[in-house]
Parts: sequence; structure tokens; C-alpha cells
Amino acid sequence: MKQVFFALSSLIFLFPTPVLASDSGSEEVIVTAKRRDESDFSAEMPVVGIKRTADFAVEEVTITGDSRDADQRREEIYGMAAAALGAAPAAGVRLAFGDFVVQPLTQQNYRDLPLSKDSRPDTQHVSFLVKVPLAQGGNAEAAEKRINAFIRSVKPVGRALMESTGDLTLTVVAPDQYRGAIADAIAVDAKAMAAKLGDGYGAQIVGLNRPVEWTRSGLSDVLLYIPYNLTVLPKH
Repeated sequence: MKQVFFALSSLIFLFPTPVLASDSGSEEVIVTAKRRDESDFSAEMPVVGIKRTADFAVEEVTITGDSRDADQRREEIYGMAAAALGAAPAAGVRLAFGDFVVQPLTQQNYRDLPLSKDSRPDTQHVSFLVKVPLAQGGNAEAAEKRINAFIRSVKPVGRALMESTGDLTLTVVAPDQYRGAIADAIAVDAKAMAAKLGDGYGAQIVGLNRPVEWTRSGLSDVLLYIPYNLTVLPKH
């Protein structure tokens, strides 16, 4: 058997590691088409990870109201949000909010959604998320159709209207739970790379103490990975 040596930093994944200040590694997070912006991230950094179906397909919706009376306008907007919450279970969708970490929208907190001014006079709106769970191998295209059907099914309240205002995106729940599987994939790759150069070489890995990162990897899939540096060196 060819022996491969690893730097101490490559063993850090065996112990608890820090996540972002928001503790997003243990919560449901939105996956964009780009890697999370990090000041020390290099596009040339080798990346090995695990690809899987996202947990949810998500789309932003906005309820806009333009009744002249401010109190009436507010009640119509929140009234339609309440109607959407009531209709969601039968439609097979869930409502949520959050720009990065996703939280459930409920009958207890929907009135906490910020009411924002619109570009038109006497017009305000609230925005939130509609999401559909994706089973492994799930189809985001079918999920998008379900979301759009749900939006059409919610009847207007007064002059309030609900419409889609964002592109379909994905979320993944507790990305740090995949840390061990990602580390295993990195170790296998590192051993294979060192073995290509013969018995006298080993792999040094630096960076496995970093939080799990994520990026979209297809219509319904995400890639979960830990940015790291891999160096193949002579053993002596």
C-alpha cells in the first residue's frame, strides 16, 4: 500500500470547527449560482465535494397593494399574505423569508414582514419566499410549475395582488452535516493524486478548518465543498 502523509490542518475536520457568525452551516441557506464571496477565495483553488439534489426549490413573491387609504392598503396586503399561508398546505408549498438564511413564515410572524414603499405613489409591498421540497432526483422545473400554480390560485384581497418577482433558486438544509463526506472525498482525491507520482510522494492538505461552501451545480443540484489547498510533496 502506498502511504500518503497529511498536514495537521487536514485532520481538523475530526474536531468541531467554526461556522459563519450567523451559524448558517446548521440552517437552511439559499444557494446562488456563484460561490459565496470570500476575500481569500481563489478561483484556481482545487475543489472536490459532493453533488446532491437541493432540499428545496425557492422563488420570491411579492404582494403589492395600492389602495389610497394607508390602513386599508396595509390590511389588504397582510390579508393576502394570510390567505397565501392558508392555501399553502393544500398546494404542496411552504412559505418562508430570508435573504440568506431561510426561516418559516407562519401565522404568528407574517405581520413582521417589512412593508416597503413601491415606486408608485400610494403603493406598498411585502416580499417572501415560496418553496417546494425536492426529493433526491427531484425536478426543479416541476417545482417551479407548482409554485406558479399556487401564486395564481391565491385570490386578491381588495386591491392587493401577488406575483413572482424572482428567479427560481435552491436551498440546502444544514450544509455542515456533509463535512465528513466532503472530507472523505478530498482524502480519496489527495491519495490518488499522490499515488500518480509514486511511493515517494504524499499529499499535504491545508484549509479543511474552513466552513462548508456551496454552489449551484445544475437545475436541481448543488455542489457542497470545502475550499482547500492540495500540495503533493516528496516524503523526505
